[in-house]
Amino acid sequence: MHSGTIPGGVHANAWTASPSPDCLSSEQTYSGTHTFLRSPRVKQAKAGDFAVLGVPLDIATSNRPGARLGPDAVRCASAQLAELKAYPGGFNPLSYVNVVDLGDAWLDYGFPQTIPAAIEDAATKVVETGAFLCSLGGDHFISYPLLKAHAKVHGQLTLIHFDAHTDTWTPRVGRDGSVELNHGTMFAQAIDDGLIDPAKSSQIGIRTWVDDPKGMNIFDNMVVADKGASAVASMVKALTGDNPCYLTVDIDCLDPAFAPGTGTPVTGGLMPRELLAMLRQLDGLKIVGCDVVEVAPSYDQGGVTALAAATVVYEQACRVARQNGAVAASYPVPRVGNAPD
Repeated sequence: MHSGTIPGGVHANAWTASPSPDCLSSEQTYSGTHTFLRSPRVKQAKAGDFAVLGVPLDIATSNRPGARLGPDAVRCASAQLAELKAYPGGFNPLSYVNVVDLGDAWLDYGFPQTIPAAIEDAATKVVETGAFLCSLGGDHFISYPLLKAHAKVHGQLTLIHFDAHTDTWTPRVGRDGSVELNHGTMFAQAIDDGLIDPAKSSQIGIRTWVDDPKGMNIFDNMVVADKGASAVASMVKALTGDNPCYLTVDIDCLDPAFAPGTGTPVTGGLMPRELLAMLRQLDGLKIVGCDVVEVAPSYDQGGVTALAAATVVYEQACRVARQNGAVAASYPVPRVGNAPD
């Protein structure tokens, strides 16, 4: 310990010490620049990277705007996830996965018609390197150009979709032949374009009505409550098989009690424990990319929505870590009395 002068003329004693050995981050949780899990900011991804890209778009929302601020809120919330080893699992995912942050895609709001192509181009550059791309929304429309980028490399995709809404309403077409930017129609467009195979795709947590589900397999919120998270995850895996799949999580799949900071909340949603349990059971699937969308921090309370979204992304890093050799542990269940094993 040494005595020194803090800028501003205040005299105090200050520690010069290394971080705790249990701390995965070399910075204080509340300090530093915003990158996901304190990962390095890079200009280009490379093969094997777990690359995080922000897509700050919310001009396609049908209700409350604000999701353009979602990527930064998710990054801020992720700081505390870099403090300790993963739970469950007890390993440091950063020892098995090279997480990098690419910052945000640049979108020209003055020319909204250029935005889908800009997102697709930014994503394509990452996917073609062989990196795993995880995108932070932004409203859910961003999944459409992201699917186009992934389909270029991996072919037709199976969609695993957590949401309160199916997002398969019929898109409107303009006089010039252009398709609307709408966060509720893009999966119908993706099916029509052949980007995803609806017969193998799953939508989980749905609790709004659509007349034409476009052949998608819907595990609505009542099914999850009735059959349980484990059974639903098993059915999703059976439908997906060995096909390349894309994971998209709209944070409004959670009940507004757990995720108030979103543009189109719907009551009666999933609990975070259910969502995380299902995500953890997706090990073994060929997930080639993912996104987490619709975090609107201006409606959040205490950052709980951003934290939920950051945890979803963190779970994907942990999934890749297990894929790369991380061995998960768990707390032993104590035996009490004559309780069975």
